[in-house]
Amino acid sequence: MEIEVGQPKMSPTVWAAGAKRVFDLFASLLLIVICSPILLAAALAIKITSPGPLFFKHARVGRGGAEFGPFKFRTMHHGRKSDAVELVPLDHPDITAVGQFLRRVKIDELPQIFNVLKGEMSLVGPRPDLPEHVAKYTAFKLQRLAIRPGLTGLAQVSGSTAINWNERIRYDVHYIAYCGFWMDIGILLRTIGVVLLGDSRFVRRFEDSPYHNPRELLGWDGHLQADQDQRRADHSAGGDSQ
Repeated sequence: MEIEVGQPKMSPTVWAAGAKRVFDLFASLLLIVICSPILLAAALAIKITSPGPLFFKHARVGRGGAEFGPFKFRTMHHGRKSDAVELVPLDHPDITAVGQFLRRVKIDELPQIFNVLKGEMSLVGPRPDLPEHVAKYTAFKLQRLAIRPGLTGLAQVSGSTAINWNERIRYDVHYIAYCGFWMDIGILLRTIGVVLLGDSRFVRRFEDSPYHNPRELLGWDGHLQADQDQRRADHSAGGDSQ
């Protein structure tokens, strides 16, 4: 399924348009082999401690507006109704004990390696968003759809949900404009630190990062303000899932 969202303006870099997919293919195969004991242990822990399905089913939007279903271990009690705009903190009572641990160390999203293998995702890129959010994207924000969404990304190693939405958008758009092999390697290595130490240890505003370019920001501010206004409207209507 593909939702009608218009076309992203930004063209992928040479790396993103070609060799990145080859790298993803071989790296995902290697990671599946290396991580198979972790995946198996997580699956057994979920099935033993909590009745219900192994995976949480949800739709996300990928490159060019194509909708797909990322694999994600179920971390909440079975039967709980999902709310697309609800913010669920780590200590939420509906999260299982095993689920809290899986979320803390990001193992709940580790099965998305298989989405990378299938070509729906990349190891590195903007995190995939909900269809109902993408349907309200501004033209500027559509640039997030120029490449495959990532298992991790520049925003995720710079604070993730500990930074606001506009900051994440700046990191995502910068990544799409300048991504290359060594940037991807650096993000993957930094992801290990985030998993071990937590998001809060790596919070950094975009303006304080080495990626900051004042000339770029002058062209971004109007688009980001319009998008932020829409996010506030969605939040006041029922929360924010990001």
